[in-house]
Amino acid sequence: MSARLHEFKDGAALAEGLAERVSTALAEAVAARGKATIAVSGGSTPKAFFKALSARDIDWPKVTITLVDERFVPADNPRSNHLLVAENLLQGKAKAANFLPLFREADSAEEAAEIASADAAALGAPFDVVILGMGTDGHTASFFPGGSRLAEAISAQTPRGVITMEADGAGETRLTFTFSSLQDARLLVLHIEGEGKKDVLAAATGDGREAEMPIRAILRRAATPVDIYWAP
Repeated sequence: MSARLHEFKDGAALAEGLAERVSTALAEAVAARGKATIAVSGGSTPKAFFKALSARDIDWPKVTITLVDERFVPADNPRSNHLLVAENLLQGKAKAANFLPLFREADSAEEAAEIASADAAALGAPFDVVILGMGTDGHTASFFPGGSRLAEAISAQTPRGVITMEADGAGETRLTFTFSSLQDARLLVLHIEGEGKKDVLAAATGDGREAEMPIRAILRRAATPVDIYWAP
């Protein structure tokens, strides 16, 4: 495993520290290539980070924001990651950014995944920044233990793009970028908070199968060293 741990005194300090690191990475990408891409995760943990990042001085019209994963629900659904990002990140200065949703009005989640994959491919690869979260079951993105397409999702042989996922703990059908899409981001971050998540991380760094704690696929096999941002 190649990972670096960044510890902060509390969630507010972490949010500011991570926003500073990410804004620098995005600005460097714009300067080097004329554009920048970032894929972010849902849940309650990133809200403060989103708000801190939205206030940063970046050339936002040249930045495209997308999601690591999403539920197959419309953007106005309270469980939508799109809604979370719209309310917390696509605000203030960051309102000028471009947003690439994963949910699409389609006949099926599979069709939506195909559309999102095509749009994501047009952005180029790799992502400049990927921000991952982690569940207490060791899932990341929508790589759930027992997931219907987990082996495919975390295989290095599966191409870049978005696929569907169903799992007992997932609720709705999910749309998720594959391991190949995420693992070589120029800045690859795992953002976790609380002692409980630190314990889960400790378990994930031990022996065991990736299928039992899919975050292990990222920690063990990502081409980019993982920067772990944690606060109590």
